[in-house]
Amino acid sequence: MGTIRVPEIVPPPADDCLRLKKAFEGLGTDEEGVIWVLGRRNATQRKQITEAYQHLYKASLLDRINSELSGDFKKAVLLWVYDPAERDARLIREALKATKKRVKQLEVLVEVACTTPPTHLVAVRKAYSLLFHSSIEEDIHSNVASAALRKLLVGLVSSFRYDGEVVDTNLAISEAVELYKCIKARLFQSNRFLWILSTRNVFQLRETFECYHRSFKNPIEQDIKSSGKGDLETVLSLVARCIHKPEMHFAEVIREAIIGIGTDEDSLTRAIVTRAEVDMVKIKTAYSEMYKSTVESAVDGDTSGDYKAFLMTLLGTRL
Repeated sequence: MGTIRVPEIVPPPADDCLRLKKAFEGLGTDEEGVIWVLGRRNATQRKQITEAYQHLYKASLLDRINSELSGDFKKAVLLWVYDPAERDARLIREALKATKKRVKQLEVLVEVACTTPPTHLVAVRKAYSLLFHSSIEEDIHSNVASAALRKLLVGLVSSFRYDGEVVDTNLAISEAVELYKCIKARLFQSNRFLWILSTRNVFQLRETFECYHRSFKNPIEQDIKSSGKGDLETVLSLVARCIHKPEMHFAEVIREAIIGIGTDEDSLTRAIVTRAEVDMVKIKTAYSEMYKSTVESAVDGDTSGDYKAFLMTLLGTRL
């Protein structure tokens, strides 16, 4: 369940466009007006506003946001206004084209492949090709140095998992044993190991991971991570975590973004913007259980100004 608060009576797109146009006019920008409109509209409504703005004023709403806003606030609003598939395509492109690539930057590929519906992944791949004139798979091959990671990531983004809640318990038990044997032998590149993780439906895999935990006493992501400190083990552990407990993964992303010196605004923005309409209620609950604190207090303590106001709006805490 998401956390954005859409009004019971939503104004027509033309009225929202007029309010946004007025927010952009004159000396300075009415940032609160921008937040009031865009922070309280769902993806369908934001698309209608974007199309209506272009029709009414013969101008791109995205271009206007880009020219009128600044900093992390601008980045967050732009990501929010993009069509969700285009947004994820852009995040993946940014990760793959980063000058200094780290495993952490590959998180977004795993998140899109393992925490979103198969139809969304197809839409992301289509948007990526239209925007950048290449496929995600091509760019993985061109930009990820490790052959093992390339094999894993291509498998994940190329797969179309069955999306039904169909679970075969006997299959889960047998595949839990297969996964355990592969982990103990460190056969992470075996076709069978990667095939199970990249093609089984999410509900089946969650049952398999539960069987694994019951049979072998540890969560599968913990055993993967304990078997080695390489990039492949780290990403595989992330894959298992995103499939098994996505709300815990995003709670960790938020926590890691705000602890220590400084704030990782890009990660914080990504987690909140991409999940505000999906499962932010679960993420907030997981965060509270894991860290004895709240997502709201994390955002409040580590952000400021319009950026904080916008994130708080998406979290449903500003009326």
